[in-house]
Amino acid sequence: MRIKGNVLIARRAFVEKHFGAEGWRKVMEALPPHDREAFGEGITAMLWYPFALGRNLDDAIVRVLGRGNESVFEEIGAESARANLTGVHKDFLTPGDPQAFMANMPTVYRFYYDTGRRAHEATGPTSCVLTTYDADSFSAVDCLTVVGWLKEGLRMCGASNPAVVEETCRARGGDCCRYRVRWSSS
Repeated sequence: MRIKGNVLIARRAFVEKHFGAEGWRKVMEALPPHDREAFGEGITAMLWYPFALGRNLDDAIVRVLGRGNESVFEEIGAESARANLTGVHKDFLTPGDPQAFMANMPTVYRFYYDTGRRAHEATGPTSCVLTTYDADSFSAVDCLTVVGWLKEGLRMCGASNPAVVEETCRARGGDCCRYRVRWSSS
């Protein structure tokens, strides 16, 4: 499985913003040599990279900067949404219609991952379920970035009090990754 370079770029931007260049250097030192080489060559937003490169980066961030705390990845996801949904993916935003935004998630998924699929099911006017099937690779911290990304995207569409709960996760033994999503109308 591969991921788009903008996923990796968002991680680096977060680390440098919150931990500075020294934090990024420490994360790079914690990576295997072949992963460091990939980052040394530069990451291009629209190119595909091995999912394992992202997973190794995530693991290093948790170990080195998060001291084992994975919750930082929800904020990484939120910052990624702010960057991408005001830039390259701004057309996915549907201001004033959070459900339409959520209905775009199967298409959005294909922009970030090259295998698997994401399904959207509206469960009410201010709720839905998103389910990711058949991804070749997965990680719990990547799922946390999805939670942060979805919450921030909903806010950017005008939703209040967005809540995203991952009720099942492949990285934690589930058969899929399923997110129960709800929000309040503004």
